Amino acid sequence: MTAQIEILAILSSAVIIVWLFRKLNLPAILAYLVAGMFVGEHGLALAQEHVDYEHFAELGIVFLLFTLGLEFSLPKLLAMRHLVFAVGSLQVVLSMVVFSGIALLLGQTLEAAIVIGGILALSSTAIVIRQLSESGAMKRKSGQISVAILLFQDVAVVPLLIVIPMLAQESDTTMATALLIALVKGVLVVGLLLSFGKWLLPRLFNLVAQVRTDELFVLTTLLVTLVASALTQSFGLSMALGAFLAGMMLGESQYKHQLEADIRPYRDILLGLFFVTVGMKMDVGVLLSSPLKMLILLISFMTVKILLIQMLAVRAGERKKDAWASGFMLAQMGEFGFVLIALASQSNILPSDIASLILGAGVLSMAVTPFMIDRARDWGLALSKEQVIDTSSLEQLPQERSFENHVIICGFGRIGQTVSRFLKQEGIDYIAIDIDPLRASKARAAGENVLFGSSRQAELLHAAHINKARLVVIAFGEDKQSIEVIQKVRSMSPDVPILVRTRNDDQLEALQKAGADQVVPESLEGSLMLVSQVLSLTGVPFSRIFKRVQKERKSHYSHLHGFFQGEHTDMGPEAIERIEFAHAILLTDDSYATGRSIRSLHLSNRRVSIVSIKRDGEEHEEPDENTILRAQDTLIVRGKPRRVERAERYIHEGD
Repeated sequence: MTAQIEILAILSSAVIIVWLFRKLNLPAILAYLVAGMFVGEHGLALAQEHVDYEHFAELGIVFLLFTLGLEFSLPKLLAMRHLVFAVGSLQVVLSMVVFSGIALLLGQTLEAAIVIGGILALSSTAIVIRQLSESGAMKRKSGQISVAILLFQDVAVVPLLIVIPMLAQESDTTMATALLIALVKGVLVVGLLLSFGKWLLPRLFNLVAQVRTDELFVLTTLLVTLVASALTQSFGLSMALGAFLAGMMLGESQYKHQLEADIRPYRDILLGLFFVTVGMKMDVGVLLSSPLKMLILLISFMTVKILLIQMLAVRAGERKKDAWASGFMLAQMGEFGFVLIALASQSNILPSDIASLILGAGVLSMAVTPFMIDRARDWGLALSKEQVIDTSSLEQLPQERSFENHVIICGFGRIGQTVSRFLKQEGIDYIAIDIDPLRASKARAAGENVLFGSSRQAELLHAAHINKARLVVIAFGEDKQSIEVIQKVRSMSPDVPILVRTRNDDQLEALQKAGADQVVPESLEGSLMLVSQVLSLTGVPFSRIFKRVQKERKSHYSHLHGFFQGEHTDMGPEAIERIEFAHAILLTDDSYATGRSIRSLHLSNRRVSIVSIKRDGEEHEEPDENTILRAQDTLIVRGKPRRVERAERYIHEGD
């Protein structure tokens, strides 16, 4: 079989199996592993290593660690230090000790036992974070505990990547000496990269950014990542360590989100290939011949992790139900476990049959993770023996009365309760729906008309008399859930006005398309309130302030869209891509736009607008489209990052 046919077989299998697994709501990582098993030597033997897959697959880990470095936040670690260090560090250390000890008792070598301990101590950041985000459990205490532990695990991966190659070296030195040498090398490399990189890399990317060429920016990103990786490898350390350090050095730069967006396609493709290569090494025969061993391993390591996390969280002062829930959330093996298995197999530390058993148990643990996370809270309540609130009585209003022309409040947190208080003062009836049983119970005891459950349930909306409501207020601020509620409300009552609260304006269009009549972004409303106070204190009449504020609301906050992005803009890369930013463009004599009218540029076709022109020290807002642009004019344009970037290139260079 030629190399081309091998590659075609691998890609075809990966595409089909990933599609199938996503349909079943299973992680893509599992799909790649299964695809590898399918095409590997223990499966259909479609891939016979005409291509050095492992070489390319290793680059996937390099880019993964680079993005991990970009996301590494020392302030975030310090903000959650109580949980990160009191629970996260002890969880990793104790799990490694327990699992390594068991491996030694079962006859494994010391090196293999250490690796097994490290593999089983880690959990899946990708799967857990995704599930918590989708379920809205990120804000719960159990979710916060889980995130804190995952933060430390991500950091703990780095020294493990350093240690494993050292364990494989055959020399007369003791393990302690080898680890000491590795530590010295690590400190030396880290110091070298950080001292030069912190100074050099921002300047390098500033020069590259001035050229305004996407290809050069991507190439520079790849070059920096690979050079840093090669440097650490030359010291006998892991390539991934260099990539992590490079990402960490650039994580605080203004190019962080651009770097992440550029590297993501290469990372995802090569990381998928990495997991395929891991699956290719999985001996299905071992799994089929030893299903009991794999099942015992699966149950054992998941039980140990649950008990350890529960114990440590309780000792840190957390409630038992939250401690149990976080234990269930983090019981699985993580994606970095597969990375360590591959590294240990390459170094001949782990026997192939043991590696296959651990891989099989890891795959199964990740497969059951979504199910466990969905039920973690209920299991935590049951095991903690805390009194469970009877919610059946909270799903109907306490008294049968006729509600008409009332307001339905979805989400009865601080915002929802504030809305209810003002409605009450005006004598306007309301019915609230909230998913927190304790809050619903307390509010009901205080005489509030509150229903327990999800606002997405048709039964609850019917119980809230949706067909007679004058207004629906969605107050909980989770955009994905808000869209689902809007769609459900619209299917039951097409004409009722819907007012939605959101935190930023990145989902403004999506919420409006779903059917929201009015969207209130917290950040923009907060800006308006601050502006009102500023103008009032500077002597502007209240009537004028009121008119300005109302005008902004009617124009959907037109003046508040488009702001200058900074190094520490508090948004993820996906949100940033959906938000309009402001950008200043200085025209030169050679600029394409110089001497042309605004109208002739047709910037609206590029979905970019000119907000104002600064000319001769004066700023002209909303300039006339017939305005002829001059050299030294500064155009303030507004649009989404990519569109602004392309528009700037067009303004200077033309098509």
